[in-house]
Amino acid sequence: MLRAEAIKARKAFPAAAKSARRPEGPTAREFVMGVVYKIVAADVWQAAEKAGVFAGAMIDLQDGYIHFSTAAHAQRTAALYFAGQTDLLLVAVDGDVLGDALVYEPSRDGALFPHLYGPLALADTLWVKPLPLAADGRHVFPEDMA
Repeated sequence: MLRAEAIKARKAFPAAAKSARRPEGPTAREFVMGVVYKIVAADVWQAAEKAGVFAGAMIDLQDGYIHFSTAAHAQRTAALYFAGQTDLLLVAVDGDVLGDALVYEPSRDGALFPHLYGPLALADTLWVKPLPLAADGRHVFPEDMA
């Protein structure tokens, strides 16, 4: 998807999600963190690939924004919310290209987590990698995470 199409897709995001509370937290432009990560079921991501845009997983659609993690929080996010789940993918996104739609808000333990208020254009992804389970039941993250 071209950059202009990505912007168009964000503008077409469902009105209900757009009208979700717009937080006062710092945006990506004010809080530069670089790469952000989304843990997602493979079938959900495959549907996004067919659609050309990722509108979010069920929890994202319910909350009105797409939940992301920083590299520092991704492993704990996997342990808390995806324990024992197979067929997961880790999606890396350059948070800086998401602009003001990416807002960092306090969440678990008061840490700032990135939330995307709009759809994710697949053109904004850096890479998508499998997130396999190790023998001990924990997810194995790529060594090249930022």
